[in-house]
Amino acid sequence: MAASPETKITFETEPKHLRVVFGGHIIADSKHVLVLLEPGHGDVLYFPRADVRMEFLKSTDHSTHCPYKGDASYWTIDAGGEIAENAVWGYEAAFDDVSEIKGYISFYPDRVEILGVV
Repeated sequence: MAASPETKITFETEPKHLRVVFGGHIIADSKHVLVLLEPGHGDVLYFPRADVRMEFLKSTDHSTHCPYKGDASYWTIDAGGEIAENAVWGYEAAFDDVSEIKGYISFYPDRVEILGVV
């Protein structure tokens, strides 16, 4: 589905090197984060899967649908004796209009620490 001008999704490259920490472990570490900008929503950070330690993530049956991005798959983080259920998501078959996020995943920022690396 094509986005209308009111819902047009755009992307920017995050200039900072970012790290995701959970349960005392570095879950993601990247200099190639995308920022998804969607009218009416806060900016969302997407990390390349190649920069995420997928061994800390367990796929779940949870899914959601966005009419502009497609169907989202979810993962639970299990690290350092802590668990955050469905705290990570990605659009593995994102719609063509947002194909930039294929191969990227995002973390709920209230469930993990997202830190700038100096």
